[in-house]
Amino acid sequence: MHSIKRILFIHYFLFLGVLFLGPQSVMAQVESDERPLSVSQEGIGFKKDSVFLLNLRFRMQNRFGYFSTMDNIDKPGIEAVVRRLRLRFDGYVLNSKIGYYIQLSFSRSDQDLVSGNVSQIVRDAMVYYNVSKKLYFGFGQSKLPGNRERVISSGNLQLPDRSIANSTFTIDRDFGFFAYSTINSGPKHTVFLKGAVTSGEGRGQLVSPGGLSYTIRAEYLPFGVFKNVGDYSQGDLEFEEKPKLSIGTSYNFNDGTNRAGGQLGSILPNAVDLQTFIADLMFKYNGWGIMSEYFDRKAGGFEYTADNALAMNRIPRGTGLNIQLSRMLGRKHEVVARYSMVTPEKGFESYQYKLQNKALGYNYYLNKHRVKFQYYIGLDNRQHPGEIAELRHTFTNRLNTMIQIELGI
Repeated sequence: MHSIKRILFIHYFLFLGVLFLGPQSVMAQVESDERPLSVSQEGIGFKKDSVFLLNLRFRMQNRFGYFSTMDNIDKPGIEAVVRRLRLRFDGYVLNSKIGYYIQLSFSRSDQDLVSGNVSQIVRDAMVYYNVSKKLYFGFGQSKLPGNRERVISSGNLQLPDRSIANSTFTIDRDFGFFAYSTINSGPKHTVFLKGAVTSGEGRGQLVSPGGLSYTIRAEYLPFGVFKNVGDYSQGDLEFEEKPKLSIGTSYNFNDGTNRAGGQLGSILPNAVDLQTFIADLMFKYNGWGIMSEYFDRKAGGFEYTADNALAMNRIPRGTGLNIQLSRMLGRKHEVVARYSMVTPEKGFESYQYKLQNKALGYNYYLNKHRVKFQYYIGLDNRQHPGEIAELRHTFTNRLNTMIQIELGI
């Protein structure tokens, strides 16, 4: 009990310190992880006539948190980390039709060391060709056009981390060919179409012994586009004067992947076909924001043996749900509520976790998402029948509270 009081006191002390910093009069531009910024109002820029542009930006997220029980052992724990540290370079070469986007990561949690032994510093390395304002292509390593929360930059999140549904079922990043198109762009009825053909093994992989991964996505905006790319930034920081809605669906077929999560996860003893269906929406109006996502994943295309049964049964499959509701209180303060859950496919409950998360958050924006203070408190459930020794301990209403400060340009 004393340790919890000390943690809450530290959070309260840091919260007061951030409030006294006061607002800053700097413009914040929403960055996209699906194309380079043609003009940046922030960061450091180098430009030579119309033949070269370099935008240089950085951001970091420093976190201090408390868990009433940790993931790996049944004891309380402290999280004191640089959660994210990123460098971003983007612009164009020769002319504005040939763009590029590079993002590097330097914190331990950003380098895929949980499921591998090789440090994955390169997150994005893309070359783009802009046919027109409504059509462009990409080649390289980047985020797949999957669920909305994953494609939203981690610098534009209203809670310190993405949901448990995202972490279980996201299709993340991959290397290959990408295409993006806008149809009927105008004041109303905008449609975005996106697609990718990629290796299927995720970022930083040398070979793909199986087939390829195929991703398609469609987004419909019945009331027109959001201010400042707000359909890919959480929270209604722009205070939309009229209701804005984006409805998206994605489908990914990963043919013969060797990783448990497709582009993520541990290496499997043999290849598997994964199908992932995603539906999501973003709604904003007058400071209110709603974001929701639904996942459905199925696995097949393999035969069970005595050697692979456990690993193949533990492939994450089933459904996931995430709902977030937020309200801006003036221009600087925001409150957020989240409910998220993961339900294993019927017949696999003994091999996988049933997860649930209920959380509240508070944000204080000094320069929108570029400079902000975040407070988070959540209750986590992790359940399974206890029939498989490889699964970790269960918990109900685990307390997880943290503060996070983000600073970037």
